[in-house]
Amino acid sequence: MRSKLSPVLLCVATLCSGCVFVSGNVNPFARSQQPLEEHVLSGSGSDRIVLVDVSGEITSQPSGNAFGIVVRESTLSKVEGALDMAAEDDRVRALVLRINSPGGSVTASDILYNEIRNFRQSSRVPVVADIHDVGASGAYYAALAADEIVAHPTSVVGSIGVLLQSVSVSGLMKKIGVSNQTITTGAMKDAGSPLDEMSSEERAMLQSVVDDMYDRFVQLVRENRKNLTDEMDQQMRDGRIFSAQQALAGGLVDRIEYLDETIERLKRKLALTEASVVTYRQPDEPVRGLYSQAGPSPMQVNLLNMGDSLAPSTPQFLYRWLP
Repeated sequence: MRSKLSPVLLCVATLCSGCVFVSGNVNPFARSQQPLEEHVLSGSGSDRIVLVDVSGEITSQPSGNAFGIVVRESTLSKVEGALDMAAEDDRVRALVLRINSPGGSVTASDILYNEIRNFRQSSRVPVVADIHDVGASGAYYAALAADEIVAHPTSVVGSIGVLLQSVSVSGLMKKIGVSNQTITTGAMKDAGSPLDEMSSEERAMLQSVVDDMYDRFVQLVRENRKNLTDEMDQQMRDGRIFSAQQALAGGLVDRIEYLDETIERLKRKLALTEASVVTYRQPDEPVRGLYSQAGPSPMQVNLLNMGDSLAPSTPQFLYRWLP
């Protein structure tokens, strides 16, 4: 009698054999996106204070591990879903963005800023951006849409700027006898290609695009941070990061406090004797307390421990802190 391998064992055996031929969706952990569920983290009562996570790389693309075994919803999609759910609940009295992110792509960061701003304007509930470990670059850009920005005592804030990563392998190509034969319709069509050294004209053109994106970032900081000092206006221009204390002194954040203190302050401001602090999660995401942030579920593990495949397949302009 012939034995039958389970789909999981068959998948692992195939991967370990050294040859992988994939056609269609053979991911044993694949599942359709589940509706968000409300989870009460603390407190009681019908009034809601909602915690929404902005964590990890800010992108509009889902991320996955090697061989597609793990697929995670994009940051933008997760936040958009949570904002939509909060907007439909008239019990929501305030929303706190728990930010722990170095930023991400320029466009995803800008869309996230716009989504938060639209929610705040349409719902008319206070929105607080609460920075945990890191609220840098595109993550700080998104935080500018909130009514106020709060940092923890040990938070890292800032990195206001834009980068476009590029390398050249033309020197290596010459050593091994490989030449670039790309055909273009214009001199700037392949500007920044790793196959050639970047010319001064190409660099100037790309720099002008980066400068425009940077000018938008700086303008939003100036429009939304009314207490921005002249000294901070100058210091932030080189893309440096700041400690929470430096950010507070320069006007990049409004106060330094812990998350539970922010929640209690919101309750006093809204004259709430009690309120339920809630978050929205997928059915299989763990929920433990105020500092339990959303992430991959226990079932969504990479059997080969290959790490996330976050490298973009196309060049990206980034609002990102990249030390």
